[in-house]
Amino acid sequence: MERATPPPSPTPARPARHRRRRGAVGLLSALGLLAGAVAAFTAAEPATAATLGSNWYASAPYLMPEDNSPPDAAAVMDATGQKAFQLAFILAQGNSCSPAWGGTSSIDSDTTMPAVIKKIRDKGGDVSVSVGGYGGTKLGQTCGTPEATAAGYQKVITKYGLKAIDFDLEEPEYENTAAIHNEIGAARILQQNNPGLYVSITTAGTNAGTGWFGTQMLNEAKSQGFTPNNYSIMPFDGGFNGAAAQTDALVKFNQILQTTFGWTEANAYAHEGVSLMNGRTDAAEYFRQADFQTVLDFATAHKLARYTYWSVNRDRQCPGTVDPGLSGSCSSVAQNDWDFTKFTVKFAGATPPTTQPPTSNPPTSNPPGTCTDPAWSATTTYTAGNKVSYNSHKYHAKWWTLNENPASSGQWGPWADDGPC
Repeated sequence: MERATPPPSPTPARPARHRRRRGAVGLLSALGLLAGAVAAFTAAEPATAATLGSNWYASAPYLMPEDNSPPDAAAVMDATGQKAFQLAFILAQGNSCSPAWGGTSSIDSDTTMPAVIKKIRDKGGDVSVSVGGYGGTKLGQTCGTPEATAAGYQKVITKYGLKAIDFDLEEPEYENTAAIHNEIGAARILQQNNPGLYVSITTAGTNAGTGWFGTQMLNEAKSQGFTPNNYSIMPFDGGFNGAAAQTDALVKFNQILQTTFGWTEANAYAHEGVSLMNGRTDAAEYFRQADFQTVLDFATAHKLARYTYWSVNRDRQCPGTVDPGLSGSCSSVAQNDWDFTKFTVKFAGATPPTTQPPTSNPPTSNPPGTCTDPAWSATTTYTAGNKVSYNSHKYHAKWWTLNENPASSGQWGPWADDGPC
């Protein structure tokens, strides 16, 4: 039964994804304006897209070429065998209906992305573009109608010669019924007007599969008769503890898809995807290589339609302290460069290279060891200064708290993360 009003506690936010998107865009935009006169005459359009199977768009990890110390995509391709990347994010420029990278760098004057796309395509790869993400103003909020929203996104498809696009429908947009109507309608129109276009819909994941707003988004798609290549959830930042919690959420999301669309279990899995986060998440959850392998095994066994992650910028070990805290440019876990990207390559059906350049930042500390602080208990009342351990990490209470999971506390919650044991 549909609920008339949303629940009082929507899916936890992802503030760090928002910060990552915006961090360096302003500087790069300024540099772009400085070089504009020269670029106008020298910048070439992206090379023609390679003919890739949909398996590569289904495995394309997210990459931010304008923020978070972007890696060289060509070097990542050489080291891993990955052929496609999900470039993020397109937003509305100000309160207009014009698409811009990060909401600030208009695609009309953009010279950064064509160069990145050309380099990837020159190596036989291709890109998809992700619209939306956490925070910011989306075209669905400003364009007024599905048709106007689609026209805005069509400019992106045309400029970059895209064969794939991702709608990342998160807060605050997916709490706006009119905006989601416009976004889903735009996706439907683009699918009709661009034959063969690969369309993915990405939204928040919860321990129940997805939340109230995610379910309403599915109902909107059903009402419009729209079926994308996949619906993907992000099972992180919601109190997830390891891969088992993530695969359980995928099972429950499968049941939601069955109920909503009348699909069989197998058909629901064929339209279902997962978008992970490598290393430390915004909510101080930790997902390591073994977790990615477990979810990959689940995805291949159940024939999921998509397996990707956020983000390639973070697919390297942090310099110095392995876990300095949340970062947009490193994972905060022990790893070699591009370890996590190799899992998306495997999902695409390819074998990653067996040799790999040594990591430029060798481990300086061991993985988390045995915790000596008492284990956190949901039934214990804690006051300021009390120390606990949870999921191989140490925490201390900032104020009185009861039954609030330390790993899902976040920046504004009652627990402070004191690092691995």
